[in-house]
Amino acid sequence: MSQSTTPQKGNLTGSGRKLKDDAADWHNLILKWERLNDEGSTTATKIVNLGLNKKSHAESEVVMEGGSLSSGDLAENLTKSNQELEEECGKLKDVVDKMANIVSKMEKMVQAERGICELEAFQFGEKGRPEPLFHSWSTKQFAEVSSQLFDSYKQELALKKTVLQELAHTANADLSMVYLSSWLYQPYIDDSGKLLLESLLLETGHRPL
Repeated sequence: MSQSTTPQKGNLTGSGRKLKDDAADWHNLILKWERLNDEGSTTATKIVNLGLNKKSHAESEVVMEGGSLSSGDLAENLTKSNQELEEECGKLKDVVDKMANIVSKMEKMVQAERGICELEAFQFGEKGRPEPLFHSWSTKQFAEVSSQLFDSYKQELALKKTVLQELAHTANADLSMVYLSSWLYQPYIDDSGKLLLESLLLETGHRPL
């Protein structure tokens, strides 16, 4: 990430340094989230396929009863399918746990920036700092942008947890595809969030104006 010069002279200290570091952290955490989302999407697809195969095996057991395929073979196939399904569900849970850790870090940044706003209100009054720390944003704007980003990822995490809980137990193929699609396309994280992040990086000098 490029580090262009901000309007401040010399090295940033205090609140300015914290806000600039937070902007970089937002960028890095969102990149990690996207990588995890891709990883989770691959795993979720495997879970759906295994679940549908499991259903197919169960139906075959009914059809083939008394037929040429022994019940032992069917049971062995079902056991193997269950083991694979359990392994993939464990992988998806690991992904969701890592996402929860990212959201926890986001929440801590929001709390810290609200603390900076409270400190500046104490130092400078309700209107806050008379001159912006960077280009044009007030300190309050940083806290508001962070809060909006956090809310989006918090809601998306709740959806991921629902998908994790329901995906392996859904026998309906159409419903499975709905869960899979919702994981991949992340309805709570839209283009406005990307715009907020880019604006944050521009304001703090991580992106050249």
